[in-house]
Amino acid sequence: MPNVAVIIVNYRSAELTIKSLRTVAAARGSVQLHAYVIENDSGDGARLTDALAAPEFADWVSLVISPKNGGFASGNNLAIRTALSRGTPPDAYFLLNPDTEVQPFALERLVSFLNEHPSVAIVGPKLLSEDGSEWNWAFRFPNIWGEFDRGLRLGLVTRLLDNHVGARRVGSSPERVDWLPGAALLIRREVFERVGLMDEGYFLYYEETDFILAAARAGLQCWYFPDARVMHIAGHSTGVTTRGVKKKRLPSYWFESRRRFFTKNFGRTYAALADLAYIAGSALFQVRRTLSRKEDSGPPHLVRDLIRHSFRRAL
Repeated sequence: MPNVAVIIVNYRSAELTIKSLRTVAAARGSVQLHAYVIENDSGDGARLTDALAAPEFADWVSLVISPKNGGFASGNNLAIRTALSRGTPPDAYFLLNPDTEVQPFALERLVSFLNEHPSVAIVGPKLLSEDGSEWNWAFRFPNIWGEFDRGLRLGLVTRLLDNHVGARRVGSSPERVDWLPGAALLIRREVFERVGLMDEGYFLYYEETDFILAAARAGLQCWYFPDARVMHIAGHSTGVTTRGVKKKRLPSYWFESRRRFFTKNFGRTYAALADLAYIAGSALFQVRRTLSRKEDSGPPHLVRDLIRHSFRRAL
């Protein structure tokens, strides 16, 4: 079995981080691993220090206190650099959110999948909601047509644009996908060697999409592997993507990350067109919503905030 570095970036989630580590220990099987918990300047340092001093963690978990909260990419990069400084580099890195619970044998199965498929560079498990229900989604890389569909939210158009929309259903068999959420990803060391570390220009959101796109452009494949399962409480730290509750207004860093992704990977003109596509779709959605008198279930002030951020970046 390869040597795996497990990385958990903690932000005000000490109890969940400890619980997640316990599930990692139960799911490791015969995998050799060392876990790195990055305390991302959230004030949890003392609690984590005390908890991780327990015998159950002492020989396989390292706590790294970050001097600043640089975001998700920054925290993961700090762990990767720390792992590399230990001498023998890990064969793979398992990026794991603190609000996750790794199901029995999941890590061992992901590692075995990489071992058996040399062409696969990144693999993610089936995610489960907190109530145990299956979350059967992967994603296509963002594009203009997908942004129009996100704004419009009309089933007929979604079906017509099926090959372009962001979210796509996945089944019960392994399959190649564009990208998967960074809540639980097993990544070969080779990926970081070929495309570099994650872009720390992203504070939160779009960083894993950007990283996996860079890997894809380097000829490295990302796969979904449903035989491994991880429960994920979406949006615990930010509240932005929490399932089953009323949507919150999106923070500025979400819009900044979105704009950075399109501008960096496709250019300023494409980024502006992606904004216009989303705004046009949203305008049509609002007309339809007004006529049908339906409530808008999306984040409040989304279009207004998007226009404001787009205009500010254009200046």
